[in-house]
Amino acid sequence: MSYWIDICVNLTDKRFAKDQPDIVEQAVEANVKQMIIAGTNLANSEAALTLCQQYPEQLYCTAGVHPHDAKDATPTHWRNIRALLNEQNVVAVGETGLDFNRDFSPRPQQIAAFEQQLELAADCHKPLLLHERDAHQQQYEMLTSARDHITGGVIHCFTGERKALYNYLDLDLYIGITGWVCDERRGEQLQQLVKDIPADRLLLETDAPYLLPRDIKPKPKGGRNSPALLPHIGSTVARLRNEDWQQLQHQSTTNATRLFQLPAL
Repeated sequence: MSYWIDICVNLTDKRFAKDQPDIVEQAVEANVKQMIIAGTNLANSEAALTLCQQYPEQLYCTAGVHPHDAKDATPTHWRNIRALLNEQNVVAVGETGLDFNRDFSPRPQQIAAFEQQLELAADCHKPLLLHERDAHQQQYEMLTSARDHITGGVIHCFTGERKALYNYLDLDLYIGITGWVCDERRGEQLQQLVKDIPADRLLLETDAPYLLPRDIKPKPKGGRNSPALLPHIGSTVARLRNEDWQQLQHQSTTNATRLFQLPAL
């Protein structure tokens, strides 16, 4: 498959509000032909689906509640998220997980929301788009308990330690790599670990508009990341793994197509 797939882009973010069509067009011109929009609460999960319906060949999305938004989740939210997960363009549950670094939602509410979404994933037979920060042990234990009931998932924007990487791989999860790997300061540990990810478990993402690769030159105006920059991340990962970038492109696209059940182009 000679194209790229960005498995996590925040296309509903306000920084894209004025030029969403241009962003999609620029990505396709850069050979990023499919993108998955992250749903982080009910409102932007619904907005993401609306965008997907405008670009049915290029865009797919997830539906879920981010740990930051767990405090706002109600029974009505969960009913509506479940309904969204029945839509054809919605390919995963999430973005969900635990974030004990910033604690924008109390931890008990984060845990309850994560449990709810593990159940949704099991019921709808769709994978998980997983967030985790400073909460590895708790998240790992919850995923281990649910593993026999879910169809898989990806640890999005992985920046953890070796133990966390191998724990997630032991659960047969995929590992999402962002432009963090292009940062010679914060990304040094990830640059070493990326070689340890099995080829059939590696996924690529921009997390745009966040996590602009630090080594991009010239830097985009306003420091905004975009899915058109995914090939830069892919080339960096290929170099760090001592692989041909075309080989890595084919493998990562094959992996994304398999996990999210996307149509091959």
